[in-house]
Amino acid sequence: MYLPPRHAEIIRLAKDNGRVLVEELSAHFGVTPQTIRKDLNELCDRRLLSRIHGGALFPSGIENVQYEARRKIAADEKDAIGRAAAKIIPDSASLFVNIGTTTEAVSNALLDHKGLMVITNNINVANRMRVYPSIEVVIAGGVVRGSDGGIVGEAAVDFIRQFKVDYAVIGTSAIDHDGALLDFDFREVKVAQAILANARHVILVADSTKFERTAPVRIGHISQVNTFITDECTVDAVRRVCVEAEVQLIETNKLGTEAVRTP
Repeated sequence: MYLPPRHAEIIRLAKDNGRVLVEELSAHFGVTPQTIRKDLNELCDRRLLSRIHGGALFPSGIENVQYEARRKIAADEKDAIGRAAAKIIPDSASLFVNIGTTTEAVSNALLDHKGLMVITNNINVANRMRVYPSIEVVIAGGVVRGSDGGIVGEAAVDFIRQFKVDYAVIGTSAIDHDGALLDFDFREVKVAQAILANARHVILVADSTKFERTAPVRIGHISQVNTFITDECTVDAVRRVCVEAEVQLIETNKLGTEAVRTP
């Protein structure tokens, strides 16, 4: 498939970073934002990118974006989500933390907590938190996924089922407009489902780009969580599900760094 040089470069940047933004591309290429919007519309019409407000995402219907690229997507938003989640979790709590760049942001925000017991199938989380003497880290056994350091498979599921914890912090690759939580690897999904079933309070953390994505494997439904933390809930249907299911919705961008709770 032939692509003009600028279009090919936009695709490369989107693949490397997970998403591209109009203003950044305009500065990068030295062209007007209107020109970039036209480029993105053409690429989206050809289904090479997926349009979002202010830019476009690299499409991910059956395969996730590379982990390092996912770290860069909505990095500031993930940090704010992480801080909001950390405010909910008290000292001396037990918790699950599963795989994902947003759950990693939560783990980073928890480093000043005392007396935590953290059970995780995320090597990155374990490696970050293990050096803090006030935090006990317990890591699942199983198959280590080379792409992101996630531990998946039946051994990890059996390990998780040994515990009943105060809190679970889970992420998701996509949120459907009906509230379904979706991911790409059925082995990871089984671990997430075990986490959902064995925590007293489940905190879902996901930035608003997850509303623009899709994935083929169902983790569960947003009505199964107690608290949903995002930068902005951009889908009215999901907001309604939260109200109907009495899920606490926290949007971190409502009052700057303050978190607004609904209902």
